[in-house]
Amino acid sequence: MTRIVMLAATALVLMVAAVFFPFLEISAGGMVRRSSLLDAVLAFSTGMMLPLTFAVAALIIVLPVIRLSTIVYALAPMALGWHPAKHAVAAFRVAQALRPWAMAEIFIVGVSVALVKVAGLAKLSFGPAFWTFAVLVLVTVLSDNYMCRLTVWKTLEERRK
Repeated sequence: MTRIVMLAATALVLMVAAVFFPFLEISAGGMVRRSSLLDAVLAFSTGMMLPLTFAVAALIIVLPVIRLSTIVYALAPMALGWHPAKHAVAAFRVAQALRPWAMAEIFIVGVSVALVKVAGLAKLSFGPAFWTFAVLVLVTVLSDNYMCRLTVWKTLEERRK
């Protein structure tokens, strides 16, 4: 459990860095444009596209942060050998329910495909947030692979008493 908690906490730190640092720089025709993940989310924030802003923000930033936070909340006390936190069962249930909806991995694949298409039209430079986000995806996948849900549920039940 310690490994899972450390990976989830690492992913939370990486998520904060990925949101605010420059994600990508595009140069074409003498113009240079840098954008962050937050800029990408806010790009749809006008007019009829406003609901898309909320959906993108939720699926790429908010839901992964909630999922990682609930994993840390549910497992950290047990990783230290203590009894589970008061609402650890509910928190872990939320983390499991959000698993299919936290789509950071899908976002990075989509960005990669789009960058291949744009590469011929402009000069692209990856910012620190791109690499941070790529590492975030790897850390999240590692955390999910290390986590045996049955063992977590069993441990939550046993230590709750």
